[in-house]
Amino acid sequence: MEEIRPTGITSLHADILETHILTRLDGPSLASLSCTSTTLNSLASQTYLWSHLFLSTWPSTATSPLLRHLISAFPDGGPRSFYSLCHSLPPSSSNIQTPSPIEKLISAVDINFGNDNIFSKVQETETVSGWFKCSPFRIDLLDPKETINTRIPQVDNDNTCDDFVNNMTLSWILIDPTRPSVMNISSFSPVSATRHWLSKEVQVRFATVLESKNEMVQCEIVVTCGGSENGEMQVREVSLEMEDMEGMHLNGKDSLVILERVIKMNGKRKGKGREEEAKRRYREYVEKKKERREKKIKREGILDMLSIAFAAGFLVFAAFWFIHF
Repeated sequence: MEEIRPTGITSLHADILETHILTRLDGPSLASLSCTSTTLNSLASQTYLWSHLFLSTWPSTATSPLLRHLISAFPDGGPRSFYSLCHSLPPSSSNIQTPSPIEKLISAVDINFGNDNIFSKVQETETVSGWFKCSPFRIDLLDPKETINTRIPQVDNDNTCDDFVNNMTLSWILIDPTRPSVMNISSFSPVSATRHWLSKEVQVRFATVLESKNEMVQCEIVVTCGGSENGEMQVREVSLEMEDMEGMHLNGKDSLVILERVIKMNGKRKGKGREEEAKRRYREYVEKKKERREKKIKREGILDMLSIAFAAGFLVFAAFWFIHF
């Protein structure tokens, strides 16, 4: 009787593996498979697989020839390295003291609702002008009157916000094309969603918390959606800003210093559990911001009481002096 020997995946023809298996895997699965054997590592490391995966994951990257060139020429593995960095959560802080200045930022943004891509755009932002450095840091992807139609049904009830929190995801890749360096500044899933009581617009917020000189700062992405005449939601605003613990918006110069440090150190923390870590940082940021605000109110209350007491004492002294002298 002929002995039946166990066979593994490597016994399959390379063409079958590449065409019918490897092209169907997501990034983490493809990376895990490459660690199992020398043969699979060679097959799973091919550039075209990661290029296809990158373009299918982030459709915005397919619209920019400059971006496609940067991805293909990226050091340490090209598209595979680029993909890994875009799935990494930026480090909360960096010990780099004098990073090289960023002359231009490229934003590659993709917004999904469920399995549908509802918005993709690549935008370049200059960072060297005096106007950029002195003005509040803000990147807007839509003009004031520009709207993006979606297939999201308009629902006029409180469940609308829950739908956005549960179904919307956002990727905001920031690229320094001169190094090149890259990081994904989004929390991927929303940290909150609120509905304006008058306009009925829904504001969906994504946030990543970073540190600068032991002070927390928040990179906040706001997606504003409103209803339309055809009964479906529209995207009306997509913007990125940075604020400190006092709720003050950072200017371009200060924001760029933080981004320069973090983008240089990106990749030290990998993508495993990044959404949970992003939300943990955000909760910590909100709590510390609340504690700081309460301390400030308490301190101001004490100062007000001292001022009132001083004023009352002065009036008593003035009255006593006027009566007796």
